[in-house]
Amino acid sequence: MVDLTLAVAQELLAAQPFSVLLGARVTAFGDGGATLELDIRPDLLQQNGFLHGGVLSYAADNALTFAGGTALGPSVLTGGFTINYLHPAQGNVLRAVATVAHATSRQATCTCELRTVDGDTETLCALAQGTVIAVRPSAT
Repeated sequence: MVDLTLAVAQELLAAQPFSVLLGARVTAFGDGGATLELDIRPDLLQQNGFLHGGVLSYAADNALTFAGGTALGPSVLTGGFTINYLHPAQGNVLRAVATVAHATSRQATCTCELRTVDGDTETLCALAQGTVIAVRPSAT
């Protein structure tokens, strides 16, 4: 199995063209958690000037999956997740902090807090919960 470090997590994220397009970065990884950040840019906003909900969902999905990877290894997929939007997202940076709540050898249930950061002010804007599944080679 690959030794999972912050550097490996960053390489895995950099291999995702959509993540590169959004400018996402893994800023913390390990010990049952992962943090993903991206800069809030004008081209990521919706018509009212708030960060688009799809961007929040993307960040939750990837943060949950990276957190699950700390328990299951690098070959994981999102099994499903839910997200609740709590506050319109405005600020300079979106930070998604995910942690493993429970894990078996085949799946991990994870939670994620999404906050916007504007200077010293952080605002909780969404909560997500999801299941991450381990991808095992199939016997053919």
